[in-house]
Amino acid sequence: MKELEDISQHLHDRISSLRRVLDLSVAELPQNKIKKLGQELHVLGELLEEFEKCVDQQKEQLGHLKELEASFQSNLEEVQHMRDNIPSHMPRKKSPANEIEAVVSQKAEADTQVVPPQHGKKTNKSYVREMDIITMPEFESIPQYMKGRVSYDLLNAAVQSINTAVAAKYKIVHQSVKTLNSHSRKLYQRFKEQETKDTKGQFFVVEDDIREFTQMKVDKRFQGILNMLRHCQRLRELRGGGLTRYMLL
Repeated sequence: MKELEDISQHLHDRISSLRRVLDLSVAELPQNKIKKLGQELHVLGELLEEFEKCVDQQKEQLGHLKELEASFQSNLEEVQHMRDNIPSHMPRKKSPANEIEAVVSQKAEADTQVVPPQHGKKTNKSYVREMDIITMPEFESIPQYMKGRVSYDLLNAAVQSINTAVAAKYKIVHQSVKTLNSHSRKLYQRFKEQETKDTKGQFFVVEDDIREFTQMKVDKRFQGILNMLRHCQRLRELRGGGLTRYMLL
């Protein structure tokens, strides 16, 4: 910008000089004056060409700046969109360390109850499988007819409710019957009666478990949510004995 101002000022001075010379053109000028006037016009022409080059360069730089501004604005909008749409449920990858932490956490919770010490490999039995939350790409892959009005957050809230039911059920299953109260013993007996050879080593719940341990309504929308979870390979159904068992994958 300073360079353009200097050139502009220089052109202005040259043009003022030429105007003064032209004002004197009414009088007859010596040959050397006419020659000088020609030289001034030639220099002025070169300055104008240089000025035009500078203007073109400034236009080119301005174009680049506008492109950078547009790119920056696009990035800013993307960042704002991500900030405004951070999912409340973040995916996480299970690892042996996480499983150990889950065992320790459950063991600490169990220690708060009056339970006689048990012998054997208690920690292995205390492990409970947990369903991973649905990621946004997985949610977007679900057909629209299957999703209906179920939102991403609502679907993952259902995942958490099912995990809650699974954890509560198997906490009872893993405890000694002698430590259970009357209601828990009835549940324990029901859980055992629902097991089959196909469920051995697997984790599953039935609709009664959802009603027992969560606030989620087991209705038509719940069945739609189960369809989506099957689509995302989070669980599968195992029918038999008049029951539908939802087994975690």
